[in-house]
Amino acid sequence: MSEELKKTWLELYGNAPETLEKVSDVETAVTAFNTNVDAVLKISGKKLAELVKNAGLSLADLQNIKQTKLLEPNDVLKGIFKSFKGGIAEEWLSEEKEVYDWMMQNLGYDRLQMGGQGGIVANVLGILGVQKVVAHTNSLPREQAEQFIKWDNIVSFDEQGMERPAYTINRVKDVPMVHWIIEFDKGDSLEIDGQKFICPKSNRFIATYDPLNLRLVIDKHFLESVTEQKADYVVLSGMHALTANNDGVALVEKVLPIINTWHTHGAIVHLEIASTQDLEVRKAIIQKLATNVDSIGINERELIDILEVIGEDKLAKMCAEDCHAENLFRSLLRIKEVLKTPRIQLHFFGLYLTIQNKSFRITPEQNRNGMILAATVAAGKAGTGDITHENHLLWAMGQKVSDVGLKEMKTISEIIEDKNFLSTGLTQCAGFDVIAVPTILVEKPVTLVGMGDTISSVSLVAAR
Repeated sequence: MSEELKKTWLELYGNAPETLEKVSDVETAVTAFNTNVDAVLKISGKKLAELVKNAGLSLADLQNIKQTKLLEPNDVLKGIFKSFKGGIAEEWLSEEKEVYDWMMQNLGYDRLQMGGQGGIVANVLGILGVQKVVAHTNSLPREQAEQFIKWDNIVSFDEQGMERPAYTINRVKDVPMVHWIIEFDKGDSLEIDGQKFICPKSNRFIATYDPLNLRLVIDKHFLESVTEQKADYVVLSGMHALTANNDGVALVEKVLPIINTWHTHGAIVHLEIASTQDLEVRKAIIQKLATNVDSIGINERELIDILEVIGEDKLAKMCAEDCHAENLFRSLLRIKEVLKTPRIQLHFFGLYLTIQNKSFRITPEQNRNGMILAATVAAGKAGTGDITHENHLLWAMGQKVSDVGLKEMKTISEIIEDKNFLSTGLTQCAGFDVIAVPTILVEKPVTLVGMGDTISSVSLVAAR
């Protein structure tokens, strides 16, 4: 793409510092519902073989997998071995305290970090300067509290229901909700019963102990607060881990009156559509929640999930086979027409794309400002691995946007026949406002964890 076009976007990105300063005008944002602790552990083949030996498991035992759930400690070893042997990523869930205790005693961790969309977004909005961020936590012992940045503007509730800075709270009776992220390296090996296994690809196995979020348990003090205080923005997620067998559909439905309460207070309610494996729960989220919020955020995988729910199987197949701008844009328009959600934002490789009603409270120009700041912050997160330091937020300033993003925008500009779109990111189509921003791509990202949540929340809340 032309250097002149990149220069134009570099000038637009030059507004990011001013947009960041204006975030402090936001009085209150709420993040809910899933907050947990991620325990990151690098495991070697040697260590895994040692754990297997200590558990008295044979190769036949390890490969005897009856369910992908963690019902007992040995299931943890079966899951890690399966992922290590195949070089594949899997996540198995547990509601058994015995499994949690075994993992804590026998696995441990290399480091702890914030997990769950609610917790990740709370830290992001706090560091951006929102005056008060109210974070939902259904479990807030010391281990969880320590994952919040040590800023007084991020608050939650102690045992007595008192609102306090989240990092200062220790609800001692609460058990941490921990997601073990167990990483392994390509080429590492282990020997079981005389057979040698070499890991074909670096990957990870996630062992999740999270009975509260798996059942969408909502803190009563948080609920009381919802009915009493006004919020400017609400960023929701956490329903994606529910299952129909665990009353997931009913649990999704119980969120509706809470959303209505926020709307009564005038909040803009955003729902982050995470990948939801259970089809019935996915339908409930799309049909009941996505149609009753002001904004939703999706990636290309979640776009395909929605297409399947609304009966657009042909479009879903097209996107799965060719996940580029033309198919994604046409699909996004169709989703907007069916769901009628006032604002939908899609983020995919190299480009952020928003479609919204002309009457939406945030103008297209404000949306573009928010999306540019989000792209800058996301690049900073990818490049430094951590945006809990203020100087990392604008780390990517001065870097040019990607050829990939501009190429995808060019495709959309040809569909809508608007040449100016490529240099402004603003146009109209099918009666809606369309806003697009090509992103800054970091060649060797330090981390991509929580990237989608960061993009969606910053794009919306920073739209000043």
